Amino acid sequence: MALGRKTDAVADGTNNITLNDENREPHQEDLSNAGLYTYDAEKTEERGRKMSRIGGPKDIGVGDSESGSVASVGKQMELEASNAIKYRTCSWPKTAALLFSEYICLAIMSFPYSYSILGLVPGLILTVVIAAVVLYTSLIVWEFCLRHPEIRDVCDLGQMLYYGWRWVWYLTAVMFLLNNTFIQGLHVLTGAKYLNTMTNHSMCTIGFSAIMAVISWVCSLPRTFDTLSKLATLSAFFTFVSVLLAAIFAGIEAHPKGYNSGGPSGTLVGEPKVLVIASSATTFVSGMNAFLNISYTFIGQITLPSFIAEMKEPKDFPKALWAVTIAEIIVFSLVGAIVYAYTGTQYNTAPAFGSLGNELYLKVSFSFMIPTLIFLGVLYASVSARFVFFRIFDGTPHKGNHTVVGWASWGGILAVLWVVAFIIAEVIPFFSDLLSLMSSLFDSFFGFIFWGTAYMRMRAADYGPGWITKRGIRGLWGFSLNVVIILVGCYMLTAGTYATVQSIIDNYHSNAFGSAFSCESNGL
Repeated sequence: MALGRKTDAVADGTNNITLNDENREPHQEDLSNAGLYTYDAEKTEERGRKMSRIGGPKDIGVGDSESGSVASVGKQMELEASNAIKYRTCSWPKTAALLFSEYICLAIMSFPYSYSILGLVPGLILTVVIAAVVLYTSLIVWEFCLRHPEIRDVCDLGQMLYYGWRWVWYLTAVMFLLNNTFIQGLHVLTGAKYLNTMTNHSMCTIGFSAIMAVISWVCSLPRTFDTLSKLATLSAFFTFVSVLLAAIFAGIEAHPKGYNSGGPSGTLVGEPKVLVIASSATTFVSGMNAFLNISYTFIGQITLPSFIAEMKEPKDFPKALWAVTIAEIIVFSLVGAIVYAYTGTQYNTAPAFGSLGNELYLKVSFSFMIPTLIFLGVLYASVSARFVFFRIFDGTPHKGNHTVVGWASWGGILAVLWVVAFIIAEVIPFFSDLLSLMSSLFDSFFGFIFWGTAYMRMRAADYGPGWITKRGIRGLWGFSLNVVIILVGCYMLTAGTYATVQSIIDNYHSNAFGSAFSCESNGL
């Protein structure tokens, strides 16, 4: 994957944008008219090419105003120049902070469990492969957004991707809001888990969940990603400290939690066992769940169009993407492998904080995770709220100015989202399994299928019918790779859904589920 250099972009009066490879500085009006820069996921040399839109601005969105149909980043910034609240203000370091806070999160501490199921070597290989695939598809998202700067979120993108069909927008919107709200609910429950762990269950779990929901609502109130990026930086930093401490503590303590205790099933005996490859006793359901666990941690493309829509220089997005991907591979692999090596197959838990035998070590390392327990839910709430807010107030003074109606509506939308997240997290006894089911259904599209399709539509727009053969080996390779990406998404949709449903059935049979609005402790 090579990034093309910045070139001149000239609108030709159609949906096509011609990029000229002349050795001169681009005219500002050219860039303002087009708002595009070269990029080709398979290019190995820097040379200009034509990048075509796959649809006109008027094809996008439900309830768009005139401002929403402007296809130039420069024009968008010009339109909001006099506003008190400006949205296209994020630099690439601030966008990187948002990405770090999204990916460097509590889910890292589930990697030791996945490695215990898949085996250490297959688990590490899978970590690198999935990271590479998500990097590649994220660059496709970026290229698509460069071609269509009026895109504000994945719902706009989905409708444009599938020929402007209105029902696709609505279906994508439902998946988008459900996915984000369920992630909010997960963080409400995880926050309650933290408070139960720290206080030895000093309050009903419902009360702790309500406290987390209220705190998260307050932290969600900033209206721009530029402001949230400051909180994101703190979240990512403290998460790194948390997982680093957990790995160190796992290595220096004498034994993991439950050492030689036998446990309810009698399996907690002997020294920690590390599997190089998966055990022959590993079932399809457990192996698939371990694979999905790693995949879901990396898959976050659903938020990328929203982030890019608030960057003042969208062409710089790959800098943020490469930085977070490299950090992901290093942190996920090292923390997962080190903690697994010291806790073994029989003693590790998910999250792995629960494997620490020393209670002080557990509480200290887990405590540094509290910023991300709050902020990641906040981030997804903000993405959902702006999706609703922009549709209601686009083209009005309330969107870009400090008005009572604007702020009351923004706070009200967030309040509804957090109340719904709290309710579904408390009402559904098998919430965690249901979240996995939703991920199988939604991440198959937002992580794979959408972006394989986007690649093919962009290349067809650039090169016309027969684009696969016109581009030679690059065309065949790109087509084949993206067919595989779509097939992986279909496999996750089918096999992943089956494995998750079977897991729910198995847990029901073993009475592993609690009751709705339970006061019982969920602490580690």
